[in-house]
Amino acid sequence: MPRQPEQRHAGLDDEMLRDYWEQGYVVVPGLLPEASLAVWRERLEAIVSGAVPPAPGMLVMKDVMVSRGVVAAAAPREAIAKLQDFENDPVLWGYAEHEALLDCVERIVGREVFGLHSMLINKPPHVDGRHPLHQDLLYFPFRPAERIVAAWTALEVVNRENGCLVVVPGSQRGPLRRHENMQWEHVNAAYWGAEGVGADAARVHLEMRPGDTVFFHPLLLHGSGRNRSPDCRRAISAHFASTSCHFAWRIGADDMRPYKVVRGEGVGRRMTWGRGPQQDVDPMDYLPKGPARAPGSDA
Repeated sequence: MPRQPEQRHAGLDDEMLRDYWEQGYVVVPGLLPEASLAVWRERLEAIVSGAVPPAPGMLVMKDVMVSRGVVAAAAPREAIAKLQDFENDPVLWGYAEHEALLDCVERIVGREVFGLHSMLINKPPHVDGRHPLHQDLLYFPFRPAERIVAAWTALEVVNRENGCLVVVPGSQRGPLRRHENMQWEHVNAAYWGAEGVGADAARVHLEMRPGDTVFFHPLLLHGSGRNRSPDCRRAISAHFASTSCHFAWRIGADDMRPYKVVRGEGVGRRMTWGRGPQQDVDPMDYLPKGPARAPGSDA
């Protein structure tokens, strides 16, 4: 039989998909349009300026150096490290529901998808702001890892000067590592680093243009450096998982927040988990053993 031609998909083609599974990440250039990026940048400004209140459940997180008075923010936006959990904000949640984004997500985790986590990262200037190399699976109670994926989209030019993402290609093939508190003077809350990794020499810096989107595996080691530019570095991100995933933690199932289905059957419905027979992961096996030197930032 003649060889079948490769399937081509808008955004994520077969070659890109192979790169994802081999390297643990793939960058899709220009996936999302400037018109959408502008809407999300404007929403950030409206929230941090007080023109729009944060949606229920949203965390508006100050950088630790601002909250401690070490740095005085020159503008309201320069005080904020990120907006977290924006599933109840109808404007920002448009990112997690964007068809071009979900087309790529579907190729990785399957047709039935729910939103797991969301952030708009606003890395300020004039602060430390580093995020050590870590694995996102540390924070998530669902398994299997192969059915979870992160999407991270640049809202403006992202480069080494303003603290772009760094990744360690192929590191997703290793296990979930124990994480540790970083012995830095100023560390944001829950910015833990994977033990024994440090500044891995194999890391790759992901310099991106507005609308470029990186998809990465939850076991991939990744982080970001300081923002040494004069302005904030903005990106929007969400994690997604297959609805076939199970809740794997031994603790905490009763008080987990609900998650929205974004593609497949029952779009818009909320998924919840109670206690089940497959809870075999103790998250304490992977969290830092002792107290942090710097206890983190204030919301």
